Amino acid sequence: MLRYFTAGESHGECLSAIIEGLVAGLKIDEDFINEQLYRRQQGYGRGARMKLETDRVHFTGGLRSFETIGAPLALQIKNKDNSIDKMPSIANPRPGHADLAGIQKYARSDVRDILERSSARETAIRVAVGSIARLFLKEFGIQIVSHVVQIGPVGLTKEVSFEDITLCENSPLRCAHPETEKKMMLAIDESKSKGSSAGGVFEVMAQGVPVGLGSHAQWDRKLDARLAYGLMSLQAIKGVSFGAGFSAASTYGHELHDEISYEKDKGYTRLSNRAGGIEGGMSNGQNILVRAAMKPLSTLIRALKTVDINSKEESKASVQRTDTCAVPAAGVVGEAIVAWELAVAFLEKFGGDSLGETKRNYDSFLSSLG
Repeated sequence: MLRYFTAGESHGECLSAIIEGLVAGLKIDEDFINEQLYRRQQGYGRGARMKLETDRVHFTGGLRSFETIGAPLALQIKNKDNSIDKMPSIANPRPGHADLAGIQKYARSDVRDILERSSARETAIRVAVGSIARLFLKEFGIQIVSHVVQIGPVGLTKEVSFEDITLCENSPLRCAHPETEKKMMLAIDESKSKGSSAGGVFEVMAQGVPVGLGSHAQWDRKLDARLAYGLMSLQAIKGVSFGAGFSAASTYGHELHDEISYEKDKGYTRLSNRAGGIEGGMSNGQNILVRAAMKPLSTLIRALKTVDINSKEESKASVQRTDTCAVPAAGVVGEAIVAWELAVAFLEKFGGDSLGETKRNYDSFLSSLG
């Protein structure tokens, strides 16, 4: 069983993770992981901390000569700002954040005890973990990308291909349509001028996913359910959809469902991909297409009304370092989450304690397909 746990606070010594169940014999490319950590820190609308931290992964167990050996894999990302014990107490919980519910649940008297762990800083270690899953999936030709499809009221209306997304990688918002991207940037600027924040929607696309990951046989084995679960665990995500998504509800069946064809040299395929690559809880061989809607961030320069937890009097919410918009960065984290869930489902399907054994199982399955 492939699983992981993370630990660490936003201003603590480090973020750390332990991965269990990873195959032996997988080469770990540290530069690739660090590149993904860098991508997470980019994007128009990001704040000051992204210039302060230079995230790099450090492995403390489970590797020999940068190859997995079948033991649990331990990794860390050091925090440059590790001043948690010197940080002031906070009594003003932010609307829309974990602050108030957290101190009530855990009986804490300082909001900092909650916000240090609930902070999106935690996503850095998840990107590192997901990058290891990506290295595993690359061994089987599976690639994952993301792009921004909406910022505030400005949305992308045209469909884009995998190639279109890869070409926009170095643009400010990773939007595949330059003119729409300019309008999105103006929406972020307007939000910043108001002391507010902007949300949006990103799409993750996975290419090369084989048929048969997940299962229809039990509710918690459905691939789309597990992907939705993973993406909903990302801070500020309020909705997830696949393929045609919510627009499917306003169409007729004959307009929506992907018709099936067969070619001798290619096998079964679909004539469209409005299902987003998943049918009946299983991957169907098409690209996985999943979107996540991100709310505007809860920490605002223009602080909202709240209540001081000590005096119980009206107050203004605490102001921490924050971003005006983090949708492009959330897309990178989304890639990591999708990679992890696909890797878990892949190993459930094809098994193996070593990379070589998994490849043999995978090749045998492919040869059995009609």
